[in-house]
Amino acid sequence: MSTPGGSEGREPLAKVPYHVAIIMDGNGRWAQARGLPRLAGHRAGTENMRRVLEGCVEFGVKVLTIYAFSTENWRRPRVEVLGLIRILGEVIDRETDELNRNGVQLRHVGRLEGIPKALQKKVRRAIEATRNNDQLTLNIAFNYGGRDEILHAVRQIVQEKVDPSTLDEAMFSQYLYTAGQPDPDLIIRTAGEWRLSNFLIWQAAYAEYYTTPVFWPDFDKDELYKALQIYSKRERRFGLVPTKE
Repeated sequence: MSTPGGSEGREPLAKVPYHVAIIMDGNGRWAQARGLPRLAGHRAGTENMRRVLEGCVEFGVKVLTIYAFSTENWRRPRVEVLGLIRILGEVIDRETDELNRNGVQLRHVGRLEGIPKALQKKVRRAIEATRNNDQLTLNIAFNYGGRDEILHAVRQIVQEKVDPSTLDEAMFSQYLYTAGQPDPDLIIRTAGEWRLSNFLIWQAAYAEYYTTPVFWPDFDKDELYKALQIYSKRERRFGLVPTKE
């Protein structure tokens, strides 16, 4: 069995994050730099997903969460919002069978309410078609916001009349959209930004963070490997003191 990251002349990775989350930023700037409309950048970004998915499988990542559309993105120009919705529907139509053949399980993270009903049906159909796959779990955060997720969890807890004395972090996590999944080990943000932008703010409490100036459409398998390589050399402390002073 080959060591993760050791193919194609790469240095083997000392450790691989189980769960990687990516804030896919820079599509619009990528397009602007080429004199193209913003939607061309979003299309290029969706086409890049295949390379990143292949890299995750090759390097041994088991869960990938991508930030595709936030609850705040509805405030963008209507033409762009409608274009993003159309692109996601096209990607689901085009890629679901291929993802299924490659053992990728699709999950939706966020609210389906508010999304056009035709897209809701496509999302549910893709989730059902891939539900038994276990090579890689791909969480698509669409119509997602971290604060909204926490409020949604609190409302459910109140509605179910959970005894406050029994509520702990583990129980609370079961009311989040990522219930049953481990928290992200590594969060990557492209395009040089240094903020979480309301992404997995509960789950990211002890995640390692990596940012790169590379725009998302250019963030290929080699760029993913760079992020994993830096992660593999970090010591995760979870609030404890370093093992070596």
